Amino acid sequence: MAMSQMRSPLGRVLGLGSAKEGVEHWWMQRITAIALVPLAIWFVVAALGLIGADRPAMVAWMHSPMSAVFAVLLIVAVIYHLALGLQVVIEDYVHSEAWKLASIIVVRLWCVVLVVRGILAVLTLAFAA
Repeated sequence: MAMSQMRSPLGRVLGLGSAKEGVEHWWMQRITAIALVPLAIWFVVAALGLIGADRPAMVAWMHSPMSAVFAVLLIVAVIYHLALGLQVVIEDYVHSEAWKLASIIVVRLWCVVLVVRGILAVLTLAFAA
């Protein structure tokens, strides 16, 4: 029996079925989660090495291109993972379509602001005199 024959007549008329959009979202959550493992380990090790350090030591550490790049990657991965997770929560628990759309837009915009601020903070430290 073909899949189209298993659908109800109303489902065939309305074109209801998989939107085929959830797989990409699911994969991006998994990829960012995997990327966060080594980045988080790097950050914890680096932060433990900076315990008790003053601002000039922090700036010197951030002057390293590797430290700045890894810090930016960590910020982007964390906030993108956050945005994906919050979108799932909103889609699951906000039932009004208008509130759902508004909430997702606000979360996405706020995440963009957080990424920009985080990158600017890293660049400020990386290029501090």
